[in-house]
Amino acid sequence: MLTDFERQSMGGAAPQWNAILAARPARAMFSVLPAGWIGDWHENPAPQWIVPLSGRWFVETMDGRRVEMGPGEVSFGGDQGCRADTRGHKGHRSGTLGAEPALLLLVQMSGRGP
Repeated sequence: MLTDFERQSMGGAAPQWNAILAARPARAMFSVLPAGWIGDWHENPAPQWIVPLSGRWFVETMDGRRVEMGPGEVSFGGDQGCRADTRGHKGHRSGTLGAEPALLLLVQMSGRGP
């Protein structure tokens, strides 16, 4: 996660606190979820940071928790290799909220976590 911050300068600017991720990003991609989109129960394809850039979306986890997010919020999807519960739910459910699409930035990590 975000640990081991070090005070460093970036490009000659005044020093700031930076944390370098242990696992390196494998790729970054943008995803547009149309208004009304629902992704039924599924796992994240890789450990990934999800950053909503516009619109709103939700994630519902197997324990019944639901989180709604929009621009300025960040989520980490690390539910790879989980087991289905007694209802057959595996991973998470997600979807858009409201009448506009959700534009997401996905930063997928190599390995099993950040």
